[in-house]
Amino acid sequence: MSEKKKFTIEYEIKSSPRILYTFLNEPNGLSQWFADDVSVRDSLYTFTWDGEEQKAKLVTIKENKLVRFKWLDDEPQCYFEMEIIQDELTNDVALGITDFALPELVGERKLIWDNQIQYLISVIGA
Repeated sequence: MSEKKKFTIEYEIKSSPRILYTFLNEPNGLSQWFADDVSVRDSLYTFTWDGEEQKAKLVTIKENKLVRFKWLDDEPQCYFEMEIIQDELTNDVALGITDFALPELVGERKLIWDNQIQYLISVIGA
């Protein structure tokens, strides 16, 4: 059985870390770009796409910096993380995504992120 492979992608986003952060950890923010609907109870997030629910636990959170979620039904080493990276010199803001997928599905998964992030950028108006 093939093990999932970790991959990272980075996107430049013209936004302040504070504004961007609300779209990464608040159900209301996440439901505007990441999933059709998002609800949270006791750091357990329920993401809904096309009527299908997936649950993830918020395992790491750093204000205005980073959120890491772990899908409840995924392999133990797998998670997905969204990190706000700010360049100290230029103050440019980027969003770093870390995710896991089967080696043959990494390309497809990156395309899904590309689409989601384009949507996020349009929602922020960046």
